[in-house]
Amino acid sequence: MNSTEKSKNLPYNIRERSEKHAAYRTLIRAELADELFDKILNIIVVEKKYRDANFSAKELAKELKTNTRYISAVINSRFNTNFSCLLNEYRVKEALHRMVDKRYAEETIEEISAAVGFANRQSFYAAFYRIMGETPNSYRKRQSVKK
Repeated sequence: MNSTEKSKNLPYNIRERSEKHAAYRTLIRAELADELFDKILNIIVVEKKYRDANFSAKELAKELKTNTRYISAVINSRFNTNFSCLLNEYRVKEALHRMVDKRYAEETIEEISAAVGFANRQSFYAAFYRIMGETPNSYRKRQSVKK
């Protein structure tokens, strides 16, 4: 089965990730990469910028006074993923927490999705399924049965 046939069988139009070689990823100095890594982590995770559905690599680069190629190179080499997947990982982690936390029990899946930074229901379901291997509804139901 080739990759086109495989992607047709995956729900939510999920495609397998293909590796792309880009020379600039290896040209960034290690010290600069370390410095940018710490700053990226601080902005995305500590400041929780992932909650902003409109937050982009361009905005991050502007905030760090660098360019998107460096941002992309650091995220790719240090996080082993791309910018949008990195944001979605943190969004899904927070969504997982909200789905089982009693304080958010009254929130719908759509409300949780918006609160953690997804622009729409479809992108949330696709990212959630890609990371968790199940839908948000089935995860929430399964967690409520465990209690």
